[in-house]
Amino acid sequence: MNRALELLEQGRPVTLVDLDVVEPFYTLRPIKRELEAKGMTVIAWETRDTMGLGEAGTLIRGDMLWSLHREGDIVLDIGYGVEGSKTLNLLHGVGEQKDLRINAVINASRPMTASVDDIIEHVRALGRVDALINNTHLADETDIALIREGARLVSEAAQVLNLPVEATAADEKFRGSLTEDDVLGQPIRFLTRYMPRTFW
Repeated sequence: MNRALELLEQGRPVTLVDLDVVEPFYTLRPIKRELEAKGMTVIAWETRDTMGLGEAGTLIRGDMLWSLHREGDIVLDIGYGVEGSKTLNLLHGVGEQKDLRINAVINASRPMTASVDDIIEHVRALGRVDALINNTHLADETDIALIREGARLVSEAAQVLNLPVEATAADEKFRGSLTEDDVLGQPIRFLTRYMPRTFW
């Protein structure tokens, strides 16, 4: 969401697509209209259309499958891990999109990506990946030491994988206290946390 809003603020047409069937309890449904009011196109279910369906409400719609054929910038949330990468392969024309960039977002606080070896194994299982993003956090319990450790782990894994680290992502509350020196010189993307408002 933050990346899509950043592109929108640059005056670019942006489409944000919710393809996450891995963690369907966090979705764009609760804030879809808010994002559309900002001028963004959002391809996602609406809560009213999925009431009573539970996780079955995350079925992929036709407009999602054809989303790569839209004009402007397209930001996809395909979900976490190997199951998410499988979803990407369902999109029409995915193999023909020369401008498509696939970033693997790594949270080293998760058990499956908690060490350098875990990250390497995880990323290799995804298929094509163009860059890594360190997004190590523990929600409200995140501190700078945790972000630093995530930057170290992701950086070491990236060297083995021969991939760039696109950035470290951190909560906006760390602006002014977290510096690029803390994260091995990686660019920092300070984020507004929307996820607490996107549960179901």
